[in-house]
Amino acid sequence: MQCKTRQRVLEAACEIFAEKGFRGATLAEICRKANANIAAANYYFHDKRSLYVDAWRHAFERSLAAHPGDGGVPADAPAEQRLRGRVASTMRRIADPKSHAFDIVHKEMATPTGLLAQAMRECLEPLRRDMAGVIRELLGSEVTEQEVQLCHMSVMAQCFGPLLRERYRKRAPEALRAPDPKWPSTDVETLADHVVRFSLAGIREARESKRPPAD
Repeated sequence: MQCKTRQRVLEAACEIFAEKGFRGATLAEICRKANANIAAANYYFHDKRSLYVDAWRHAFERSLAAHPGDGGVPADAPAEQRLRGRVASTMRRIADPKSHAFDIVHKEMATPTGLLAQAMRECLEPLRRDMAGVIRELLGSEVTEQEVQLCHMSVMAQCFGPLLRERYRKRAPEALRAPDPKWPSTDVETLADHVVRFSLAGIREARESKRPPAD
């Protein structure tokens, strides 16, 4: 029973922090949604600050379990396929309306608390390291760390841009929800294919530019 209460509080906190952010949410509201009392929330999470961090971590881990970071591509697949898997995984998580971790971070960016910084580093670093490793492999042995990071930045910007825009459009007041007819399709797999093609072309150009000119 106690574990079920903790889980209910955690699930309710994910939803309310995603909707209202840290400052807009209250323990009382979270506990009402979870059908729990504040004493139980304090027992399991000590205070609102700790619950906030635990809720984000829970939302992130649940999203990653639903959409594994490798996108289902085997570790021994060619680097191009592994890049596609990681791009698709990122985009699937952004597009999933149940991925409250993105909404919590969106609210955090609007009114920063700094409370999520350590948890985000711990959770996101393995994904960043894996993606950077694939990009490094595609760039070749002569690549510098700065070049890897620049390519990584470009790939991730393409993943986040259109889908976050669509995600927050759907959460906007109804009068602001009309889709832009000039905006490209937000079908995840179509976008993932485009991002990979575009990124591989850029990576090839970066790799070729490192080669010495032919005699």
